[in-house]
Amino acid sequence: MDVEDRESPFDVASDRCGLPSVHLSTDEDSDEDFSVQGTFTEEELAFPPDLEWLEELYEDDHDDVDGDGDLAVAAVDGKKRRYAETARMFKLRRNLDQLDCFHRQKERDVLKAREELKLRRHNIESLVKHRDNLEREIERQRAADDSVAVFRLRSQHKHLCQELQSEEELEGHVNTGLKQQELVLREVEVELARFSSLRQEVQEEQRVFQAHKNQKASTRLQQERKASQNLQLKMQHLKQKQAAMLKKEEAECQTKIEEGRANRKIAAKYLKETIRRMQRQDAEKQQQRREFLEKRIQAVNSLKSNIAATQESLRVQQSRARVNAQKEEVRQTQLRESLEARGINSIKHIYQQKQLEEIKRKQAEFEERQKSKRAEIVAKILQEEQQVKSRKRQQALVPKPSTCHKVPLPGRASEKLLRYLAPRPPSAPVERAPNLIRFSDVSSSSSASSDVEDVEGTVPQEEEHQRLADSLAEPEFSGLWEQNQEKLQNKKRAPVQSEVKQEEAAMGGGALNIPAKKVHGTELKGPPFISKPEVVFFKDFEVGIIYKKKIALTNVSYVTNHCKLLGVSARLKDFLSISFAPPGSLSTGMSCDMQAVFQPTINEDLEGEVHFESALGPFSVPVRCTIKKCELEVDSQFLDFGSHVVGQTISRIITLTNKGALATLFSLDTSSRLSPETSRVQTASNVSANTRQEESSQHTTSEDRSRSVSMGTVELQPEQESQEFSEALHTGSEASATDPEIIPEGCASSDVHSDPGDISLGSVREGEIGPFQSLQLEVLFSPTIPGTVKLDFHIIFSDLTSKPIPIQVRGDAVSVPVRVVQPSIDLKICMFDRLYQDSIVVQSRASSALRLTFEVCPEMRKHMEILPKTAFVQAQCSFNAQLKFLPRSSLSKDAKDLFDSDTGVLEVPMAVEVAGQVMPLHFTVQAVVTSSELRFDRTPVDFGLCSIYQSVKSSVRLTNLSLLPQDFGFLSVPEFIEVQPNDGFGTLLPQETLEIDLIFSAKKAKEYNFQLRCKSGFNRDFILSCRAAGVRPPLQLSHSLVQFGATAIGDKSTAVLHLIHPKKTIPPVGKDAVAPAAPRLFSFSLPEGSDISIAPSAGRLLPGERCLLQVTFRPRLPDQDIQEEALRLLRRVELHRLEEQERSRHAEQEALKAVPVVTAKGKKAPVIPKTDQPTESPNPAELRPWSERQEEARASLLHSFTGRYSESTVPCFVSDGDPPEDDPQAQPAWSAFNTLHLRLQCPAVQPPLVVTSNSAKNVIDFHQVAVGERVIKRFTVQNISRETLDLGSSVLDVHGPFSLLNALRCIRPGEKHTLVVAFSPSLEKKYCEILEVRSQKMTLEMTLSGVAVVPAVTSSHPGGVLDFGHVLQKECATHVLKLQNSSVVAVGFRALLASLSPSRPPGGADGLASLLRTHTDSPVQPAVGSQNLNGLSVFSAVPAEGSVAPGRSLDIAVTFRPDHPSVNYSDRLTVELANKSKVCVVDVKGAASSHNMYLLGGDVLTVPIESLLPPPTTRRPPLKEPELKEKPTTPVLVTLRAGYSAGVITPAVRELQVGCIATQSVKKGGDFQWDNAASLQPLGFSVEPGRGSVEPGHQRTVTVTWVPHSGYKPYEVVQTCLPLTLTGDETNVYRVTLMALVSTAAD
Repeated sequence: MDVEDRESPFDVASDRCGLPSVHLSTDEDSDEDFSVQGTFTEEELAFPPDLEWLEELYEDDHDDVDGDGDLAVAAVDGKKRRYAETARMFKLRRNLDQLDCFHRQKERDVLKAREELKLRRHNIESLVKHRDNLEREIERQRAADDSVAVFRLRSQHKHLCQELQSEEELEGHVNTGLKQQELVLREVEVELARFSSLRQEVQEEQRVFQAHKNQKASTRLQQERKASQNLQLKMQHLKQKQAAMLKKEEAECQTKIEEGRANRKIAAKYLKETIRRMQRQDAEKQQQRREFLEKRIQAVNSLKSNIAATQESLRVQQSRARVNAQKEEVRQTQLRESLEARGINSIKHIYQQKQLEEIKRKQAEFEERQKSKRAEIVAKILQEEQQVKSRKRQQALVPKPSTCHKVPLPGRASEKLLRYLAPRPPSAPVERAPNLIRFSDVSSSSSASSDVEDVEGTVPQEEEHQRLADSLAEPEFSGLWEQNQEKLQNKKRAPVQSEVKQEEAAMGGGALNIPAKKVHGTELKGPPFISKPEVVFFKDFEVGIIYKKKIALTNVSYVTNHCKLLGVSARLKDFLSISFAPPGSLSTGMSCDMQAVFQPTINEDLEGEVHFESALGPFSVPVRCTIKKCELEVDSQFLDFGSHVVGQTISRIITLTNKGALATLFSLDTSSRLSPETSRVQTASNVSANTRQEESSQHTTSEDRSRSVSMGTVELQPEQESQEFSEALHTGSEASATDPEIIPEGCASSDVHSDPGDISLGSVREGEIGPFQSLQLEVLFSPTIPGTVKLDFHIIFSDLTSKPIPIQVRGDAVSVPVRVVQPSIDLKICMFDRLYQDSIVVQSRASSALRLTFEVCPEMRKHMEILPKTAFVQAQCSFNAQLKFLPRSSLSKDAKDLFDSDTGVLEVPMAVEVAGQVMPLHFTVQAVVTSSELRFDRTPVDFGLCSIYQSVKSSVRLTNLSLLPQDFGFLSVPEFIEVQPNDGFGTLLPQETLEIDLIFSAKKAKEYNFQLRCKSGFNRDFILSCRAAGVRPPLQLSHSLVQFGATAIGDKSTAVLHLIHPKKTIPPVGKDAVAPAAPRLFSFSLPEGSDISIAPSAGRLLPGERCLLQVTFRPRLPDQDIQEEALRLLRRVELHRLEEQERSRHAEQEALKAVPVVTAKGKKAPVIPKTDQPTESPNPAELRPWSERQEEARASLLHSFTGRYSESTVPCFVSDGDPPEDDPQAQPAWSAFNTLHLRLQCPAVQPPLVVTSNSAKNVIDFHQVAVGERVIKRFTVQNISRETLDLGSSVLDVHGPFSLLNALRCIRPGEKHTLVVAFSPSLEKKYCEILEVRSQKMTLEMTLSGVAVVPAVTSSHPGGVLDFGHVLQKECATHVLKLQNSSVVAVGFRALLASLSPSRPPGGADGLASLLRTHTDSPVQPAVGSQNLNGLSVFSAVPAEGSVAPGRSLDIAVTFRPDHPSVNYSDRLTVELANKSKVCVVDVKGAASSHNMYLLGGDVLTVPIESLLPPPTTRRPPLKEPELKEKPTTPVLVTLRAGYSAGVITPAVRELQVGCIATQSVKKGGDFQWDNAASLQPLGFSVEPGRGSVEPGHQRTVTVTWVPHSGYKPYEVVQTCLPLTLTGDETNVYRVTLMALVSTAAD
């Protein structure tokens, strides 16, 4: 059993009371005004829409023959009820129902108001008690002298008094509302009592109306039975006809099989001969193929030799071209150098020379093209002259017509032909003359270039024009030319006719479809002249006779106009001449006359136009000429004699009418020689259509065929025509005898037999029918054998254009004068114990009255009766007997042989005895007898335990065992049960089973035993027993129904309710004892994939506790719908692609047809269309989630979303208590009757705001980001509604990592807005935050998430000093630092140099300290040393910034590039991450020298900071010659300090480094030598080594030692100077000064 929700006392009110979108409280319903119309007038005939069926029922009642319709119910006094009274009954019923509904609503309002008043009074009592307690507490605290507590209690007392006052006011307001509602309720009850008598009257009228409605239904049932009987008779006749046709088809099939066998024998003989011939042809083709292959081999060999020769020549040409190019390049170089030497711009000069050469080349090409075009023009002019001469010779042979005035003048034949053939647009006929003039000018002048261009457009069509001109000059009549040239004439004539027709269409279109012109401000539409008559019609003309007609032309334009005759169409120019004198200027409304003379020479239809020219444009007059024709028809093609007794003779007349002007011979043909194609119906209704088809078809036939047919028709004499017609008939009859396949289909299908003796034709069987004449043809019917007789014949004519007319004649022959009209009476479906009646119609054709006796078989005498049993039928009349059928339950026993109890079919043979006739009349009565039982599948129905807050549904199946539909209804249903569907009323079809839902809603906690009574439409009662037990759940929901407001897709709606656990528990099944409450566990079970969420969904409640529940509705699009929409879009794209392929394939086929492929033998190769492979339907599994197709489908669904409403019921399971104490993990006991149900109504609407970026996801995931870095992402929202949205957003955490960088604005419908969000974490952890984009109608939630990761980057250099050593100036040295990223995210870094830092002071703090420091004491140099003089940094790091991929390494190249010699180059390189942490700090330094040999060591003589300014220039005296030859020396100071301690002197030792720089240009090393080293020994100095060599890239250490001599005086400074020569790429001399002294420990 299913469980459904039912509103508890805490439920919300129904939707009819006008609730808001989400209802969680039981507010009062506002009073409604209600008025009942107590009086009704009989003149009220206008019904509301729900009573329109009553008006139709009334109309059916007026159409009823018997006069006993639904609305014509007989009253007590015998008078008929009026239509207005019935309408008044329905209106009263409706108003009484509305009054009852209003009364019930007011009762509910009163109950609610009383409950509200009771609640308010209870609140007032509690507040009074609380106030008294506060007053006592105030007195107690005042006695205790606690002023703080007294002040606090007084404020509480004041607040409580205000609340008590508001409650009392609210109580008074509620009490006033209650009294008012009780007053309204009393008034409604008074109204109900006043209408009690009216209610009884309406119930009585409804009962009477239902009774007569049932009577009407029975009458209609009888009519349906009669219709069914007629249908059965038709089915029997159809089966007989189909059986006869099957027999005919079998005979014809057998004949065709025999003929096929004979044909196969003959075909086998010819097949053998064909095979032998094909074998010979194949042998010949093989021989030809071998010869062709030999030729191909020879061609390939020659092609190979040609290719080899060509390749050799190409190689020679290429080598020659390369040599020429080199020479040209040398020449260009020499020219450029010579030009530059002379001071001329070489590039400009060369460009001008190239331009001059290009201009000369183009001019030469233009002159050549001009010469060729002149030659072509001269050749074409000569060809045109030859064409003109040939046309003149051919026109001289054509006989001139004998008319007074012909439009196509001989002198202007060439001009007219050129006008026909000149290429011109069809919409500009007026411009023909200028085109002709231009064409003639071209023939006389060949120097003008513009004329040359005009002639070029006409040159490609010259050959076609020549053929057309030749064909126009040939005669039109056969016999003037030889027969062997007839095919050639036809081929020539076909293009002429097509061109002339195109010209006529162009001229006609230009004349009739002229653009509208404005004359004196008035727009003129249509032709400027109209003709009277509008169409010049020569009807039924004969060849050789001249016809004349006068036509009046009237000026209908708004100005004075004139007209000029241009000519007639090419189709009519040889037969029609126009006599027309130009009248000059005609005012508006004036007319002029012309005469048309028509002299036909061929017998065929002609159409054309007479063309005129006016001041406002061309116009034309249509001309139509038709020959004499036959238009034959009959008044009827089917002749039915009806039923006649054997021996009678009846005649019928068929009228044959000729509406044409041509006489013809006719004959009646009863043979079967005509094919089915000639048996078309030609009656008066379609003669006009056939005539139009014949006239239109004659225009498309060839001239030769129409000419030969017309000439043959004119020359035939009547005697010869009749003789040939009879011979044709004889030949046709012979052909019909020999060829059985030509038998018409109409003649081969006869129902019973076709005897020519029964149906015969009259005396007129052949003859002649003149023009506009009618003849009567007689057909006789003389039946000799009972049955159906049929005859098919044709009326054939000697006119070849007239098709035979088929005629079908039918008649029925009967043998007896008395018959039963319905041999089989079908009573359809009948029920037991009900009376059914029908009529038996007996028809007599006898000339006297006859006695009839009706007999019923003994088995059916208890169930069937015919009244009267004996009767007389008058002559030539019919008699109706009444058949009564009352089937009883004993029918299966009484008539075992006639009644089948399994199927219920009853078939009773009946007989009618006719006095004086031996054979009785037999007929059959058929019926299907069924029962009227309705059966339930189970009884009794046990609902089990049912909560008083919910409803329990149980389903039973009700089966209709009858073969007729039955109405049913459940009556007197108790108030605690509901029967659905349709409130327990409905109709069951035959053998149908309907599932009935019984919804039980317990009002109290007790046991229920009751019965439901189901009443059928045949007034039978069926009882269904039911039982149930009402229970009370231990927990309660504050609201069992939640109605959410219209929520957009992507938004959410939230409702709050409470789950209450009372302190005392009432027993479930209505016992008076009250048990103590126990803790309860609850759990809400949500369906899978639901849009609903409940928090908390499970928990534990103690007695007296309340749990706050939050129900959230988040509508979304189902994945299945998105998948189906994606498949639909994919199929549409596939179909579009297939259509494009189909169009391209058709275009290719059309192109191939336009340009046929010619094979080697000159034959056109057939075009084989390409067939595309069948495309496979898209696989749903291939569509990945959040793919591009899925995104398109989701966007399409959102844009086309119209709304969705769903209801769901969420069960809340409640336990019987806590789990056992000994096993807390055990599952507690759950009871079914403790379950609560929460009903949710969830409407979803289209979202006004959607996300169009990020695959339409509402989640922006920044993934893993290094701490300190900043990542920016964007997402776009679009307004898909029809209103302007004002966007806003929620406030993000100001201390969090997420931030919204741009402002929100107002967006119009269809516009988009992009939001920029940044993520900059500062701590290593996961972050998640919700950003709400708010509008007036919805709130779009965007989830921002990201993970912060601490970067782990190491450097290959640990830090400290990075020395590049000595480098030659303006050369560079590079060192690589490797950064390794061990973290999982990419880390950004920056390589910062201290020299490039913008925060470093200009002088540098390090520089100032070094200036103030004694450099001899400390070797430390400042961070930033000397810099390049060119302004570029001496040190550089590449890349300066970037990112290191996770798990990867990156190289930073540090380059040292000095531009002048110095030993003070230094800088500080800092590798810093994005979070400002430093990976390494490296002090880089280097020295630069102008020579490859250098000296290191000694004391510092200068400051480490150099000035970037150039050295100051001072005036020096001029140097002498020896001084110029001496090179400057570099001073070096070496201070030696010997130690003295305890009378012992320690020698002083210093080291100097001599190095050689390795360069690419100089690869050998250098030497060094101390000069005059022997002079150092007396002073105690020694140098080791005194001389030596240094390899490139290496250093040699020179040790200087000082040992004081024995006569050394304390504190004496020993000083000497000697040069040190370094020899490398150049020789440098260092002047080394040695200074020595002794220092004690105290120094």
